[in-house]
Amino acid sequence: MLNKKILNFVVIILLTFMTFSWTFHIFHLPFSPELVFSVIIIRILASVFIFKDYSLSWSKATQKTFLLKSIVYMIAFLVYTSYYYGEYSFAFLSSELFVYLFSINFLMFVYHYYINRSTSIKTKQVVIYGAGKAGLKLEEEFRNSEYKVIYFCDDDKIVQGRSIDAIKILSPIKLKEKLNDNSIYDLLVIAMPSASQDNIKNAYNNLSEYFNEIKILPSFEEILQNKDFKTQLKDISVEDLLARHPKDLDKTAIKEFVNNKTILVTGAGGSIGSEIVRQCKIFGATKIIALDNSEYNLYAIDQDIDNNILVPVMQNVVNLSDLEKTFKLYLPNIVIHAAAYKHVPLVEENISEAIVNNIIGTKNIIDLSCKYNVQKVVLISTDKAVRPTNVMGTTKRICELYAQNKNTKNTIISAVRFGNVLGSSGSIIPKFKQLISEGKNLTVTHKDITRYFMLIPEACELVLQSGALGKGGEIFILDMGEEVKIVDLANKMIELSGRDNISIEFTGLRTGEKLYEELLIDDSQATTKYDSITVAKPTLYDINELEKDINQLLECEDKIKQLQKIVPEFNHKLNKNN
Repeated sequence: MLNKKILNFVVIILLTFMTFSWTFHIFHLPFSPELVFSVIIIRILASVFIFKDYSLSWSKATQKTFLLKSIVYMIAFLVYTSYYYGEYSFAFLSSELFVYLFSINFLMFVYHYYINRSTSIKTKQVVIYGAGKAGLKLEEEFRNSEYKVIYFCDDDKIVQGRSIDAIKILSPIKLKEKLNDNSIYDLLVIAMPSASQDNIKNAYNNLSEYFNEIKILPSFEEILQNKDFKTQLKDISVEDLLARHPKDLDKTAIKEFVNNKTILVTGAGGSIGSEIVRQCKIFGATKIIALDNSEYNLYAIDQDIDNNILVPVMQNVVNLSDLEKTFKLYLPNIVIHAAAYKHVPLVEENISEAIVNNIIGTKNIIDLSCKYNVQKVVLISTDKAVRPTNVMGTTKRICELYAQNKNTKNTIISAVRFGNVLGSSGSIIPKFKQLISEGKNLTVTHKDITRYFMLIPEACELVLQSGALGKGGEIFILDMGEEVKIVDLANKMIELSGRDNISIEFTGLRTGEKLYEELLIDDSQATTKYDSITVAKPTLYDINELEKDINQLLECEDKIKQLQKIVPEFNHKLNKNN
C-alpha cells in the first residue's frame, strides 16, 4: 500500500507541475512556484482524506473510479481557489483544473487498458444478440478469452447503427446480410434476460443456421449478479423457445394472498407442488406445510428450501384421519392441492387407485378445509378434464365438480386448469432428452398430436394469482398460448442436440390419449382483470347426488360406466387406433 501511495503522490506532483506550466504559458503569465506548491499540498491532502483516493486501484478502475477522482480534485480546487481568487482569474484556475482532470483520468484509463488488455489469441468469433447492460457486460468479459465479439445485434431501432468499443450494433436484417457469405461462425449469445419468448424464438430461427453454437443468458430472476455472466451462459433449450412470460403477472396480488399466511401444499414434492412451495416462500408465507407421500420428494424439497418456515409432513391425502390431525395441528389459512396421479397411461392401468387418490384425496382436502375454516382452497386441475377421453382427466373433472358444488360455508374454493408444464416429471421433454442422450430415436404417438405448454414457475405464479382472485366456485383457465405440434417439438430438440443419427418414430395413440387438448367445455367463459386468466362457465350438480355417485363409483365393478354417468362427456378412447 505504501508504494501505491508514493506513486499516487508522484503522479500528483508531476502532473500539477506540467498542467500549471502549460496553463501559465497559455495565459502568458509568469510561473509561480508558490501557487504550484500550495496546490500540490492541497491535492495530496485531498487524496489522503477524501474517499481514500490514494488507494483507488487503477487496474480495476470503473466509471465510478473516474468520477470519484474528479470529485476529489474539484473539492481541492474549491479550497485553493477561495484563497487565490483575485490574485489569479477564475478562468486561469479552472482551465488548469480541467487539463489536470483530463490528464490524470487519461493516464488512469491508459494504465487500466494496458494492464487488462487481452493476451489471449482470438480464435473464435461471437455475436451478441442484445446491446443492453447484459450484452455490454458479456462483451467486457469476452475480452480476456478466445472469443472475439464481431457484432452486436439489437431489435431496438434507436441503438441500431451505433457502436460499442468500435463494435457495430446491427439490426437482425443487417446482421444476416453481413453473415450471409456461406461462413459458419462460432457462437451466438442471446443476451436478453427480460425478452419475450417470441423475441428469443425469432432470434434463434433467423440466425441459428450461421452458428456452430448458440447460448443464452438466463432470465433476470435466475442470474447470479455476483458471478460473471459468461460462466452463466447455457445452451439454448426447447424450454427457452417455448417459454412465455405473462405481461399481466400481478406480484402485488400474489404477495397479498400469500404474505403472513400458513399454507398447506399437498403433493409438495412434485414438479408443481415444489415450485408452489418455493413461490410461497418468496412471497412471504409465515409457515408452509409441505405434505407428500413420497419420502424422497419430501426430502428433496425440504433440503431445497432449507428454511425454518417449512414443515415436511409425510402423509397420503387418502388417509382422512392422519390428514385431519395435520389440519387440526397447523390450522392452515390457505390450501393448495397439487397431489394427484396424472400420468395418463399409468392411470389407465390402475383405474381404482387413481379414483381413490384423485377423487377421494381431493374430497378429503375440501371437506377438512371447510371443517377447519380454511380461508381459501386452490385445486390444481388440468386441460384433460375438458371433454375427457381418459380416466385421469375424468377424475380431475369430478374433482372440479365437487369443488364447484360443495357447500363450503366460509371457505372459498376454486380450481385452476392448465396444460402441460415444461420439464415436469413424466412429461414429454425429459423423456425426449433421455432418448437423445442415449442416442435413441424419439417416439411420437401421432404426426398431428398437439399440446399446450407452460413453464413451471409461470404456471405456479398464475395459480397463486388465480387463488387471490377466487370468490368461490370458479374454474380459472390459464392462457396457454398456441398449441405445439409434438413432432415439431421433437424435430427442434433433435436440431438443438446437434445429433444427425436420431429420427422420429410414430407409435400410434395410446389408450385415453387425444390428438389435442382443450381448456373449455364450451365457448362460454367470463373474463377477469387479467388477460392470462379467464373463468369457465359453472356446472351445477346436486352435491348430495354427487357424493352418492362417488360412493357408488368406489363400490361398483364397472368403473368406466359410473365415470360416464358422473361426467356424460367422458368418451373413453380404448386403444391406439381411436
